[in-house]
Amino acid sequence: MNESLWLATAYPQSAYPTVQDDLTCEVLIIGGGLSGIANAYFLAKQGKDVVLLEKNSLLHGATGNSTGKLTAQHDLVYADLIAQFDVESAKQYFQVNEQAVQFARSIAKADQLQTAHSALYSQTPEGTERLLAEKKAYEEIGIPFSLAGSAADLPFETAHTLLIEDEAQIHPVRFGQHLAQLAAEEGARLYEHAQVAALDTDRHFVKLASSKTVSYRQLVICSHYPIEALEGMQILKLDVERSYIAAAKTDTPFDHQYIAVDQPKRSIRTATIDDQSYLLLCAESHPAGAEKETQVHYDNITDDLKTTLEHPEIMYKWSAQDPSTPDLVPYAGAISTSSPDVYISTGYRKWGLTNSLASAQIISDAITGKKNPASELYSPGRTEFGSLFSRALLLTGRTVKEFTGGHIARTDSPICTHMGCRTRWNKGDQTWDCPCHGSRFRADGSVLEGPATQPLDLG
Repeated sequence: MNESLWLATAYPQSAYPTVQDDLTCEVLIIGGGLSGIANAYFLAKQGKDVVLLEKNSLLHGATGNSTGKLTAQHDLVYADLIAQFDVESAKQYFQVNEQAVQFARSIAKADQLQTAHSALYSQTPEGTERLLAEKKAYEEIGIPFSLAGSAADLPFETAHTLLIEDEAQIHPVRFGQHLAQLAAEEGARLYEHAQVAALDTDRHFVKLASSKTVSYRQLVICSHYPIEALEGMQILKLDVERSYIAAAKTDTPFDHQYIAVDQPKRSIRTATIDDQSYLLLCAESHPAGAEKETQVHYDNITDDLKTTLEHPEIMYKWSAQDPSTPDLVPYAGAISTSSPDVYISTGYRKWGLTNSLASAQIISDAITGKKNPASELYSPGRTEFGSLFSRALLLTGRTVKEFTGGHIARTDSPICTHMGCRTRWNKGDQTWDCPCHGSRFRADGSVLEGPATQPLDLG
């Protein structure tokens, strides 16, 4: 069974309670990853009565399967943000994510966070051209940087590196466990194995699979995928990508964390946990649920670790799913003007650690009546139909294909309980995966990741 390095080396943790009675609160948070926990912490610290519901165990979803990079250098993004928005918006994006790094540094313990320089590297003339365009964006925004030659840590040829110094990397589960403890100390009530079965935004309550209800004044959905029944259908505006990570023991930890801007696309970092160092390689991505033979991706990434990176002692392998918005910026805020008491936080595009913290600050500021300069940039209401049209065509095309062809081509596969697509068996992870919107189910049919909320019928 594949396992995340972070979940395997988490702190010993007693389970949080399950919901035994009907509950009432000011703010209800759905989702127990770093995003939901950060919202719980910020809001409880401001005196709000907070309940957080996690359908499985805290931090066992996207957070526990991340790369652990905590940086405002999100691949090649700033040149694109300037082109799609403007320099000031790109500057806001950098500032809120850099503030997230500093917040984490201010509360983390020594075995949860280490300083690391973030570096983009190029391998080809075309990659170098893109790297220099990103450098120009850094100059326009005012991001401190240095441009250097090849990456000395890496055992293969590189051309140039673009560095932001003194960023961070974290043990995402240990840090999340610590933040959850701080949230509880501030009065937040955290519950595990509390799956939401029904949601009534008019009467402000949710019903759990256990038939218990939780009434609220304001709702924050941090479940990685927003609940699709809400106004705006935000789930249809997200593309979902799956990527693969492997970790091997190493004797040579790096001061830098790297990501390639061209092919072969690799994200590389080291982590030291309890005096043992590991080299992490993230690569091999594809649209979620689109491939059946996923074991080949695990094989490819472990072969790359053994041969190219010269680290044969593979200890852990895992994968992650990441939804993206059409314009690179996550959604964080009220879902619409007509539903001002319902907030969503999603679409982190593989950079969920800083964006989780940044988005939580934006939402908690909105709920407590504070002005946040990035609220408009992150607003779920910022996108218009025209800007979504091309992405909607892509998603709808894939969905229609699955609806029309799937029932005939894969009659042995169960139907996803979200919107009726045929799932595919993922041999590498031993899961049923839906190619339409990224739902995943365990071998027994139970929900592993949404937006689906009901188990598969395997009869």
